[in-house]
Amino acid sequence: MSAEQSTCASSGQPQNWDQIDWDWCRRRVKRLQARIVKATQEGRRGKVKALQRLLAHSFSGKALAVKRVTETKPS
Repeated sequence: MSAEQSTCASSGQPQNWDQIDWDWCRRRVKRLQARIVKATQEGRRGKVKALQRLLAHSFSGKALAVKRVTETKPS
């Protein structure tokens, strides 16, 4: 196996920061946040916890969090 080949399975996610579809990420995160709000209003604590975990561990959630931090200008 050459050094250029990847030794792990592909995640199907973009390999480059510029390849990320930011609109898709924002839509996905917004949709998850809306589901969290709805579950909270319905009093479904287990569902809220599951959705929060899904958001925190999703590629979209992580990518947008990193983007926000790196693009924020210090005051």
